[in-house]
Amino acid sequence: MKRKDIVKLSRRDFERAWLESGRSLSKPHHDMQYPRLRFETGKSHVLYDTIWMIREAYLRLGFSEMVNPLLIDEEHIYRQFGPEAPAVLDRCFYLGGLPRPDIGLGADRIQMIEDMGIEVSEEKLENLKEVFRSYKKGDLSGDDLVLEVSNALEVESHDGLRVLERVFPEIRDLKPVSGRTTLRSHMTSGWFISLQNIHDRYRMPLKLFSIDRCFRREQKEDSSHLMTYHSASCVFVDDEVPLDVGKAVAEGLLEHLGFSRFRFRPDEKKSKYYIPGTQTEVYAYHPLLKEWVEVATFGLYSPIALSMYGIDREVMNLGVGVERVAMILNQASDVREMVYPQIYGEWRLSDRDIAEMLRINLHPVTSDGRMLMEQIIKTWRAHADAPSPCSFEVYSGEFLGRRIEVSALEVEENTRLLGPAVWNNVYIYDGNILGVPPGTELDSDLIIRARKEGLNTGITYMEALAAEAAYRIEEMVVSGAEEVEIRSTIARSLSDLNLTLEDAAMRYITGKNREIDLRGPLFSTIRCKLRG
Repeated sequence: MKRKDIVKLSRRDFERAWLESGRSLSKPHHDMQYPRLRFETGKSHVLYDTIWMIREAYLRLGFSEMVNPLLIDEEHIYRQFGPEAPAVLDRCFYLGGLPRPDIGLGADRIQMIEDMGIEVSEEKLENLKEVFRSYKKGDLSGDDLVLEVSNALEVESHDGLRVLERVFPEIRDLKPVSGRTTLRSHMTSGWFISLQNIHDRYRMPLKLFSIDRCFRREQKEDSSHLMTYHSASCVFVDDEVPLDVGKAVAEGLLEHLGFSRFRFRPDEKKSKYYIPGTQTEVYAYHPLLKEWVEVATFGLYSPIALSMYGIDREVMNLGVGVERVAMILNQASDVREMVYPQIYGEWRLSDRDIAEMLRINLHPVTSDGRMLMEQIIKTWRAHADAPSPCSFEVYSGEFLGRRIEVSALEVEENTRLLGPAVWNNVYIYDGNILGVPPGTELDSDLIIRARKEGLNTGITYMEALAAEAAYRIEEMVVSGAEEVEIRSTIARSLSDLNLTLEDAAMRYITGKNREIDLRGPLFSTIRCKLRG
């Protein structure tokens, strides 16, 4: 069989053909390596890293974790803020829902259903009316409306959906109506509700913390404001609580995060739920940043606000904005880019990221193939500079149950067995994929920098070419061909070197105007013949 008649097999096809051949897999030289799932360590998000650090700090300080209510009736805002409540509610999100209309079933609508080719009977109409009554009363979920309408009319779901769209447009045209329930805009709203239920059930002092989302209706989101943020809040409850407790908790919490010195300043905002004169801003010095930054606020809850909930204890509350702390610790300048890098962040792939997406494409599947690959490399290394024409035996013997002879050769005169580029290593440097040769005076500045500062992938041209040659010989034996020759001449692209790069890395390199320069003379030839 000639080379052009050899069946081209994918790796999966080769493995299937090998199994179907009935050859034993128990013998060492017939052992096959199948792809295995690799479970690699994933990457955490800086925001949740910060939450974990703060959570660990609270736990070490002896605070117990609690989940506070997220849905807050506006009544609580009035109880906590008094006359200031309307201004606070202006920054709250109100929850709305779609009203459930009365849906009539007059003669005109019945005619519309019949015009759609759906047969209508008294029983079907009664069933349809019952569906709409259940929907109006809330007994039927909106998710099930299409299904139930379809069942009532004894039609397929897509026909039931057409009926709702064409005959009952009032359902499609519903507008949401807001209620009195808001999304929690600050953790304090939840603390008052929680403490109302537990303040007299536990030994004092009561130390609790909660790290969770809050929602604030900002006029717009920008580099320092998001409409949803995380509050790391705690309360310290006792019969008497001095303001210095807030300072102690703030220092203990922030020292765990790497801050070293602290300043406390009166907060000019003066929230109504704090005792006047107790609301305090916390500024901390971070040695890495070498600057003072505002990181927290604490104060004592007003006894007037507490009395609205029947709480007769003193309560210190401290709140930390998690996103702000995360920005400080990670030296981020835009909260949107930090929290939502997939939307606002600049696309960045490190050299290591690119290296992980670059790999040898065709690789021997069997242990015989891997042994042959090593023999090819060994022969090439020993005779790479041999003058041509020349031929060297690589291997002669049993291979996948057949006898083969493999040689490395060059038939042209006045050259060498291999071209000089086979000694190149593949490096990643500043987003570029480069073939880096052993050092010479003719190297470009980019190659010199890559050799000194770049990431060596560990892939050599020689290894990649030998891997393809061994794979093609496996393919030859399984497909029944008698001979195969694997010839590589000039490297111009990844495929010329039996390399493959994932699409994401290719798009990144192209989009960032980086380059893939793997050019070089290879002139390698491997010939294999079947001998039995």
